[in-house]
Amino acid sequence: MYVLLKLFLQKLLSFVYRIEVHGLENYHKAGDRVLIVSNHTSFLDPLLLGVFLPDRITFAINTLISQRWWLKPFLGLSHVFPMDPTHPISLKALIHHLQQDTKTVIFPEGRISSTGSLMKIFDGTGMVADKSGAMILPVRIDGAQYTHFSKLQNIVRLRLFPKISITILEPAKIHSEPGLTGKNRRKYSGHRLADIMTEMMFASSHQFKQTIFSALLDARIVHGGGHMIVEDLERKPVSYDMLITQVLVLSALLQNMTQKNEHIGIMLPNAVKTSVVILALQKLGRVPAMLNFSTGSAGMCSACRTAQIKTVFTSRRFVEMAKVQHDADALAEHVNLVYLEDVAVNVTLKDKLRGLWLSKTAAFWYKPEDVSPQQPAVILFTSGSEGEPKGVMLSHENVLANHNQLRARISFTAQDTVLNFLPMFHSFGFTIGTMLPILTGMKTFFYPSPLHFSVVPEIAYEIDATIMFGTNTFLSAYAKKAHAYDFYSMRYVVAGAEKLQETTRQQWSEKFGIRILEGYGATETTPVTSVNTPLDYKQGSVGRFMPAMEYQLEPVPGIETGGKLHVKGPNIMLGYLLPDNPGVLVPPESLYGKGWYDTGDIVDIDDDGFITIKGRSKRFAKISGEMVSLTAVEQLASTAWPEAQHAVVSLPDERKGEQLVLLTTRKEATAKHLAEVSQGVHAISLPRKVYVVDAVPVLATGKTDYQASMELAQKLLG
Repeated sequence: MYVLLKLFLQKLLSFVYRIEVHGLENYHKAGDRVLIVSNHTSFLDPLLLGVFLPDRITFAINTLISQRWWLKPFLGLSHVFPMDPTHPISLKALIHHLQQDTKTVIFPEGRISSTGSLMKIFDGTGMVADKSGAMILPVRIDGAQYTHFSKLQNIVRLRLFPKISITILEPAKIHSEPGLTGKNRRKYSGHRLADIMTEMMFASSHQFKQTIFSALLDARIVHGGGHMIVEDLERKPVSYDMLITQVLVLSALLQNMTQKNEHIGIMLPNAVKTSVVILALQKLGRVPAMLNFSTGSAGMCSACRTAQIKTVFTSRRFVEMAKVQHDADALAEHVNLVYLEDVAVNVTLKDKLRGLWLSKTAAFWYKPEDVSPQQPAVILFTSGSEGEPKGVMLSHENVLANHNQLRARISFTAQDTVLNFLPMFHSFGFTIGTMLPILTGMKTFFYPSPLHFSVVPEIAYEIDATIMFGTNTFLSAYAKKAHAYDFYSMRYVVAGAEKLQETTRQQWSEKFGIRILEGYGATETTPVTSVNTPLDYKQGSVGRFMPAMEYQLEPVPGIETGGKLHVKGPNIMLGYLLPDNPGVLVPPESLYGKGWYDTGDIVDIDDDGFITIKGRSKRFAKISGEMVSLTAVEQLASTAWPEAQHAVVSLPDERKGEQLVLLTTRKEATAKHLAEVSQGVHAISLPRKVYVVDAVPVLATGKTDYQASMELAQKLLG
């Protein structure tokens, strides 16, 4: 009877939900004593696992829940181990149970997710796995969150019969560190289980094994064609259907103007039309190269030479509004400058109707194999804060993998609204501020400039923004100008690109009641390498590594703890385009081998995996044989004069090898005063010269321009 019932339910559920089961070989590999841990997406989950996992498995279920009448027919397919997860005796009984041959399921979150993502993982489950010695088998259920059996009403678009997949991952074990006992052992095993679950969420996510346009079509299926997704100052909200139609109309026009795999320069602001241009080029297999127009014509011409760009798309309205006509004219002497207004006049009613038809029927005619996920999706350029910018080539897989890494750690929903003021020529603004929300169902409001310090908070208030990505420079400026209620609706404020100053953190906490989540990355890592999250947070750190990332710390002479960070993972760039060898892709490689990226940053990593940045290896000075972090010296100045801007550079010194020079906007700043307020700091860690300037040189992204700062310091030093 049991076998027939199970077979009947398999056929029924497979027909209704088109269920796919992946990784059954891992189930058999796990052995006889197995603790099966699964995410909990809906009321269907126990039934799905009981029906589609081999054997008659056991469910460890809360005693009160196991007695509910509506569960009893389903639980008849399996064995039940009733328990009270809050009672130590109950956990001990489960440990003894797992020391026998059994395959027992437990949901470590202890409840059905109300976010669609992983929620809190209880330490008790990790302790049970640790003390019992049972093998852990991670199982990911995906798709059930879109059924009416989930708890995501009004959060995601629920459907009657969404496709459901069950993915069984590689088995693993928790081995606690020697000497750990009591609460420390429980904390360690709980943390380890949480990591296993997070890695499971990423490893079972196959969405990054596709192109960005394919991901856009999938996002429409999940969230609905009428879901509003992008908006700016000039455009009312645009839905997925409208966005995809515009992309297809424009791609048809651009097909004969460009060639397959051609690098196309983009000189456009944060706006809906820019996202349409980028997606249209990517759909065609062209590679948009995001030009940093703040560098002027010289910088853009250099970028065009490096990436061998022959055509640049821009807009007359943008050129006029941004007052960059002179730069556009100079750029036009070297490349074919195409104004989008001239392209738009060729759009006919027939083109629009054809685009609408293709948009509605894309599931039938679109062939994802036309563009490979491993092909280039975008070229971004390094900031140039320490030298001439390099081109960084990122693949479709790089971008989508970084999205899935971030989503495995932080909950994003289709109810969120992202305020994106970061320029798209910056990796943070492109991958996270633009592409992440579009492909995740979050509505994005594009604002053209982060420098409007009084306006940005007003926009956040007006649109009920829930998520904002920024740099310390911008966040600090907004905190000073904003009303205390402007950010009332914010769920997450994520800081990156530069160190988050303690004064900025305190401003946001005290004035708005918001805890800034500081992260770390680079253009070469697409860009997120690590980030603090609501579940994993440590003040002063930049969080923990993204899932599926490996790291090595290269020892640095003079640095006692930590070392220079090298990383590897699915989000590492395809390679560099170098100014001295234009057009030639140089794949990432470090002393640890091919595919490894040398970040150049000196970091320390604690026992819990939290990363603390000590500074860039290039931003260390060797004074009298001692290594001194320029970043740490800047922090001293920021602590002494929090309202001012500071930049520390090192210049040659005949006696001590190098000397520190501080540029600051603090009017009364002197080296003597800084030494007095920084008591206990060694003399070599204090600047020898202090110069008061009207403004510290910064890039368009808000990061300090150290190349310009060094030139200014050299000039002032004479």
